[in-house]
Amino acid sequence: MGQPGGEQRTGELDDRADRPSPGVPGLGGAPLPGPAGAAPRRISFARTFVRTLPVLLVIAGILYDYFTPSAFTAAPLFTAAPLVAAPLYSLRGTVLTGALAVGAVFLVHFLLDIVLNVDAVTESVTVATAAVLAVLINILVRRGNERLASVREIAEFAQRAVLPEPDARIDGLDVAARYEAAQADAFIGGDLYAVQDSPYGVRLVVGDVRGKGMTAVAAVAVVIGAFREAAEQEATLEAVAGRLERALTRPGTRHESPDAFEEFTTAVLAEIPHDEDFVRIVNRGHPPPLLLHPDGTLVMLAAEPYALPLGMSELGAWPDRAAVARFPPGATLLLYTDGLSEARDPRGEFYDPAARLAGRVFPGPDALLTALADEVRRHTGGALTDDMALLAVRRV
Repeated sequence: MGQPGGEQRTGELDDRADRPSPGVPGLGGAPLPGPAGAAPRRISFARTFVRTLPVLLVIAGILYDYFTPSAFTAAPLFTAAPLVAAPLYSLRGTVLTGALAVGAVFLVHFLLDIVLNVDAVTESVTVATAAVLAVLINILVRRGNERLASVREIAEFAQRAVLPEPDARIDGLDVAARYEAAQADAFIGGDLYAVQDSPYGVRLVVGDVRGKGMTAVAAVAVVIGAFREAAEQEATLEAVAGRLERALTRPGTRHESPDAFEEFTTAVLAEIPHDEDFVRIVNRGHPPPLLLHPDGTLVMLAAEPYALPLGMSELGAWPDRAAVARFPPGATLLLYTDGLSEARDPRGEFYDPAARLAGRVFPGPDALLTALADEVRRHTGGALTDDMALLAVRRV
């Protein structure tokens, strides 16, 4: 596997992809109407309510204690105020909330002339105890948040080292990349991209590792490391794919688990030769790249036949065949993972990037990726179910 098997010409327009889709909002057009536009306002209102809740509890406690018979007590409301403030406010804010609750209790008792009443004293001590506990909780929460922020910062640096951002300009090409993680606060997972300038042209890879967690991240590191080395040394794109295959099947790189035999990586590799207006594509079971021409024409670069994903050579060997397509000045090559093409809306309909992008023109690759990310978020209602890696390259 990995030996050149000839090149196959492609570049024909896909039947669905060549039809423009006017009126599709979100991609460089008007924002989508409806509930999606109101979501930020609802979230802002909820946050404001939660942050004012401690004060509202104190006010409710004052009214309840003052206007109800002495047999009833608002102690639960007064004690809840500083406890609610503890994880939300600063240390100073928590102390002030506790002092406000204690002062409110004393004020009500003073107005009712029951300051020295046994029940009143018990209520005051209860609220004061809750205020002290709230301060301690706030200190612990702040320390935990500081440690978590430190861990996140270290994780971000480590993950960015595995999946670095490519240069914005490489050998006359404008380059943009984006990673949208499905999991909140995650930076990378099992999707990958890399761009490498080489003596044979600018080479790119976008892939998707089966699985999640640290096993997937480890596989990402193996693929990207092997790609950068092979892109510099191998004379053909098919040989680069062969090196990636061997890197993933090399003893010691597979995760030892009952599902190890199912571990694989779908990937698409591209090569843009220096000073030539075409691109070569090798596809290993990955969604086909899209080529957007300056006039809005869209070409789906579907290589045939597809080869097996990387890491599955034990099942059989199919020779890689590079498909070739024209890549004129002003055109943009888009590579992506199935987090884009398999994103579902609430009705279960997939997002179709070819249909959405056909007939549209973008000022640059970064604008294209920004529009795609925004459109997918709206399509899914803001909840991605899979990571999404996007890589766009425009010939200047």
